[in-house]
Amino acid sequence: MPPRATEGKTAAEKPPPKKTKSSTGGGGRKKLSAFNKFMQSEMARLKESDPDIPHQERFKLATSNWKKAKENPRATAT
Repeated sequence: MPPRATEGKTAAEKPPPKKTKSSTGGGGRKKLSAFNKFMQSEMARLKESDPDIPHQERFKLATSNWKKAKENPRATAT
């Protein structure tokens, strides 16, 4: 009769522990999308031109400008 396999694994058979991502890893940042690049520059431009408007209003203006922006691949050409 062949030897019977044991159900428990020995220490030598266990897989090594999974490595976790470290916050100081060598990877870079994700590439910004066209929308994120536009919003970053547009928010700065709007803040410079009118620093008194609240952030929420500035964000609404920036998103409405995105709809017509040439950087937007889905912008309607009218």
